[in-house]
Amino acid sequence: MKFLDQVKIYIKAGNGGDGSPSFRREKFIEYGGPDGGDGGDGGSVILKAEQNLNTLIDYRYQQHHKAKRGVNGSGQNRTGKNGDNLILKVPLGTQVFEEDNKTLVYDFIKVGEEFVAATGGKGGLGNTRFKSSTNRAPRKFTKGKTGEEFTIWLQLKTIADIGIIGLPNAGKSSLLAAITNANPKIANYQFTTLNPNLGVANYDNKEITIADIPGLVEGAHKGTGLGIQFLKHIERCKSLLHMIDITNKDLKKSYKQIKNELKNYSSKLSKKKELIVLNKSDLVDKKEIKKIIEDFSKNTKSEIVTISVLEKKSISQIKAKLISYAS
Repeated sequence: MKFLDQVKIYIKAGNGGDGSPSFRREKFIEYGGPDGGDGGDGGSVILKAEQNLNTLIDYRYQQHHKAKRGVNGSGQNRTGKNGDNLILKVPLGTQVFEEDNKTLVYDFIKVGEEFVAATGGKGGLGNTRFKSSTNRAPRKFTKGKTGEEFTIWLQLKTIADIGIIGLPNAGKSSLLAAITNANPKIANYQFTTLNPNLGVANYDNKEITIADIPGLVEGAHKGTGLGIQFLKHIERCKSLLHMIDITNKDLKKSYKQIKNELKNYSSKLSKKKELIVLNKSDLVDKKEIKKIIEDFSKNTKSEIVTISVLEKKSISQIKAKLISYAS
């Protein structure tokens, strides 16, 4: 499935149906009174958050969305049928912005949430509504109101308990595949992950959602590499899992590089609760690992653990650890 996290669409609610100017016409009734019914209300455009969606790609190919018009009223005081509402499904975490793409209108943070983005027009009044003691045969009726129409932006910000961050090729996708039901692309070269991947991990009857963010490079907060378009996907995460390749020659530099990108993008992001995971421990001697941790711990107050995604024991340990970081 292709990934798209921002799209511009046009929405139009249905117009209300017109009221009817009908008069009663029956045999042996010479002067039938007014019997025009009201028009039906136009359908509204409603956005609804869905759990099983994770992309806005459908809206790239269909950008105009219109709800049904209300049916006109008719004789015998028959009211026109209301136009059907148009339900547009969006992923959980979608934000709705006005046409300027800056003014936030609504933020979907719960499954099943609904937001009326454009309200349908009210139906017009039939001539029966204007009958009075002084006007027994009114010809007056009203037309239906025009439904609202807007151009809006939809932006998706992934909602997950844990966000996995780190330099390209640190093993983030391999970890996600090992501890969750996700099936990300994995290979030994930079930028294998081109889109955020979501997975759900189960441990001790508890469930946590984990997001793997494309590898960050220097200047990512300015848009370098895959850049700023993916940093927003970890803004909602409760905690961050900072993965570093333990075979990297300069762990401190790798760590500071990512922390600087987070800080430059958002000060709140850099202050999130963090678990540092040194990956590929199977490639380093145990004594050397101890020295690396002792040296590295001088630069951070965050908890540090070592794992190998190829070892089942490591996977079980990291799952148990992540439960506490997801709460």
